[in-house]
Amino acid sequence: MSKGQTTAQAASARPSGVPSGAGHAERDTRARVARLILEHGPVTASALGERVGLTPAAIRRHLDALLAEGMIEVRKARVPQTRRGRGRPAKWFAITDAGRSAFVHAYDDLATGALRFLADTAGDHAVAEFARRQIADLERRYRPVVQDAPPQQRVRTLAEALSGDGYAAAAAKAPQPGGGEQLCQHHCPVAHVAAEFPQLCEAETEAFSRLLGTPVQRLATIAHGDGICTTHVSPRSLREMDGAGEPAAGGAPGGDAGDPGAASPEQTQNSDEESGGTSL
Repeated sequence: MSKGQTTAQAASARPSGVPSGAGHAERDTRARVARLILEHGPVTASALGERVGLTPAAIRRHLDALLAEGMIEVRKARVPQTRRGRGRPAKWFAITDAGRSAFVHAYDDLATGALRFLADTAGDHAVAEFARRQIADLERRYRPVVQDAPPQQRVRTLAEALSGDGYAAAAAKAPQPGGGEQLCQHHCPVAHVAAEFPQLCEAETEAFSRLLGTPVQRLATIAHGDGICTTHVSPRSLREMDGAGEPAAGGAPGGDAGDPGAASPEQTQNSDEESGGTSL
């Protein structure tokens, strides 16, 4: 397959759940609905209808088809339904693992093969350095935006910047007793490659820590088989009270113990003390 053909395939990627017998317009619309759920879900049918410009009946038809194919699933409402008054609560639709994997990940095999060659010929440290260089451009672009935001808004600002690049990110208060925030990414464009080379996730986590100026811990990753990538961001107040030096990123993605990635032992220890926990 030529490079042009591969690029065209990636640009027109659509989930396998779109029936082949449907017209081109129907397939394209359903693929767009599925991609919106992938990038912005969980999301309601009314919100999807507004984005795509479909009537309630039309959006329900596409959602029913995607549900039947196992591409999406219904989630419980994320917020209280007090504003809706009486009646049934709104349904929220989210992508499933099958739905996520149905989208074409262009060049995954090529990228994985290249990293295998790099690891075999130059060692794992070369893969880690490659990952840091890859994430450096993203960090440079995000830094002015994040640093210009008020400290209490920086996690949300980072989430918005990531969403602009297709990561479908969101910020929320952390449920843990220690406080802090969570940065959640519902989409990862390199998840299939990162499943074999976690150095990509580790470099991203280190960049988040530098951008936010506080220790972070990666709690879950799509590459590790979780539904979303979740990063716990320690409260800035803890770092300010401790008077610590440069923050260190949390441990290995997906909660694997004993692999602090590129962080030194001293950095990892500082991160654990500041965040009140043990590096993952």
